[in-house]
Amino acid sequence: MKQSAQWADDDRCVADGARQSKRLSFFRFFMRYPIFLLAFGPPIFRPLKGIDVTQGVVDFWSFIEVGLLGAIALRAVGRLSTAKSIIIPKQIRSILKYAFFLGLLYLASIAYSPSRFTTAAYSILYFLTMICVVEFVADVSRNPPDWVQCLFQLRLIAILLLITVLLTLLFNPVLVLLFAESGTMRLLGGAVAPMALICPSITIISAYSFLHSLESRVRAFLFFMVGLAGTLATQGRAGEIALFLCLVLLAIGWAGTSKRSTYMFISGFMASILLASVVIGAIGAGRIWNVFNRGQDAAGIASASGRTEVWAFVIHYCMAHPQGMGYVAGFRILFREYYSLDTGHQLSNLGTAHSVFVDTLAAAGWLGLVLYLIMMAKILMIAWRFAKKETRLNSVVDSVPRHGIRCAFLLLVFCCIYGMYDTEFSFPLRAGFYILYIIIAMILGSAAQMLIASRVQPNARVK
Repeated sequence: MKQSAQWADDDRCVADGARQSKRLSFFRFFMRYPIFLLAFGPPIFRPLKGIDVTQGVVDFWSFIEVGLLGAIALRAVGRLSTAKSIIIPKQIRSILKYAFFLGLLYLASIAYSPSRFTTAAYSILYFLTMICVVEFVADVSRNPPDWVQCLFQLRLIAILLLITVLLTLLFNPVLVLLFAESGTMRLLGGAVAPMALICPSITIISAYSFLHSLESRVRAFLFFMVGLAGTLATQGRAGEIALFLCLVLLAIGWAGTSKRSTYMFISGFMASILLASVVIGAIGAGRIWNVFNRGQDAAGIASASGRTEVWAFVIHYCMAHPQGMGYVAGFRILFREYYSLDTGHQLSNLGTAHSVFVDTLAAAGWLGLVLYLIMMAKILMIAWRFAKKETRLNSVVDSVPRHGIRCAFLLLVFCCIYGMYDTEFSFPLRAGFYILYIIIAMILGSAAQMLIASRVQPNARVK
């Protein structure tokens, strides 16, 4: 049968986007949307720094990681190649173009990367991930899923990863614990699962579900407490601050849904101020500050635990070499060979710049950083646009996609704030990278559905 690819412009629409979605069983959901399987990572039961692909060292876990992505990407290619039409609205298509242009810069960095094979391999993995995202967006534009179920399945994956970390803690704690020089232990999850990401995700989704009554409030509250406890166990200031800001945004947005919500928000805000005053008066501001900063001195806080010196190295290098260092391999090798910090710590084997934005600068230069910032800004803007209450659609596609895009917007805000101080989202073969692009795929997919539905229904409009 002759196939054709059809791209939806502003004046094109199809009736498929207006169909109601149904919840699928556990296995049918992951068979229908296998991109969510990438959020598993999968868990890798080896030391986080035990393998260095820039030196040609791999193990069978690496083949499992690549095999999972390859299988899902191969399915996506097959579905795209056999589709009678590919319908992606123009606004969504423009964002995907930025992602692919960024991938082209990663490919171009092979020419000057100190490890061309590694850069080429990771560039291919990046494009395979983008293919999975495009296939998901094109699929859900015509056959929208239950977006609330998508949120719950993402939370379920995070909970399963959390359980895996706890089981690993019982049998081999070295794999998931970080032993700090001060003698404290942090439950970061190692290569098994990124605790600083999955636990806040559980918290945000559960809090949103609780406030909007998407499930039993008892169940939502229990999951919220589990996610909050896991976040505190990581003892990471960046994750705690990002989670707090997202919860504040969630509370403010919920307060505007009704007068009753507004009164409850104001009452809760005043009660929290009084409670905070009592706690500070009883415990003391100094002791609370020491708990928050983990006993770190002012110099360590000002330098973001040494991150600013690493960032300065990347910026100075890219001032002389605007094209960057090369995707993934560039920073790892150049920092190890040509730079050492006068801090008394052994950081010659540092693999990331501890900031997703600085890592992007190191990987693809200033142009790559600009493309990444524009892409993320446009995604946040389109999520904010469709999450607003003023967006009016037909009742067929009313609240479910809006709940999905609102919660995904909060998750993306968390990723952007947390990504300023961590590189979990920088490159493939990490669960955080896939979780970020699954969140992006959910935003673009739900926005595409709402755009198509607004064109199908003559009385529907999007402000």
